[in-house]
Amino acid sequence: MVVWGIDLGALAPYIAVGFAAQLVDGALGMAFGVISNMLMVGVLGVPPALASQRVHVVECFTTATSAISHLLNGNIEKTLFFRLLLPGMAGGVLGAYLLTAIDAAAIKPFVLGYLTLIGLYLLVRGLLWPPKRREPRHVVPLGLLGGFLDAAGGGGWGPVVTSNLLVQGAEPRKVIGTVNAVEFFLTMTISAAFIYHLGVADLAGATLGFLIGGVAAAPLGAFAAKYFPTKAMLILVGTVLSATSAYGVYAALG
Repeated sequence: MVVWGIDLGALAPYIAVGFAAQLVDGALGMAFGVISNMLMVGVLGVPPALASQRVHVVECFTTATSAISHLLNGNIEKTLFFRLLLPGMAGGVLGAYLLTAIDAAAIKPFVLGYLTLIGLYLLVRGLLWPPKRREPRHVVPLGLLGGFLDAAGGGGWGPVVTSNLLVQGAEPRKVIGTVNAVEFFLTMTISAAFIYHLGVADLAGATLGFLIGGVAAAPLGAFAAKYFPTKAMLILVGTVLSATSAYGVYAALG
């Protein structure tokens, strides 16, 4: 089926992946960038810097839709939002600059290994006991690190920031909504940095498919985040984070 010169049949697999990745991302606060970047680099053979650039251009649209949806569902905490915003943007600019200058592949297995352990911890915590609510303390350095790893790895803001805030005892629904909202501004910053260094991204082929699927799924993910029980959310976050990170370690070392 061809619409406006675009073969939607050829884009269907990428639309499906984008839809599934954003549905998980909107509901659990992570996975869109990780899944999309893995597919581009591992399956399509796109260079890491270009893959990260394309993922972030797509996320300019998906995160905007997701942020509005989370706002309408009451999932955003204002104080946490502003504590994450500037450090995340600063880390993103630094990560984009370094990725265009050096190969970050050497440190990626270590980061993914760390995220695998965090995911397993959250999974066990969700299975064994309900979380104790605490105000997160280490927010600024977490935002800086999350922004840097997101740009350098083509995905990582959600896994790093969401998982660590949950470990600190913050409310899952508010964490996921706030992290998704901040990600829009982070993504715009990283995309601008990549475009400055690499030029305008090509929105053809797989990238367009990810965009269509991701935007379509964003409102559903935010709605799911509002009504997921805390225990189920921790178990799902731990499972998704462990599985995607462990696969990333395997792919990086294989």
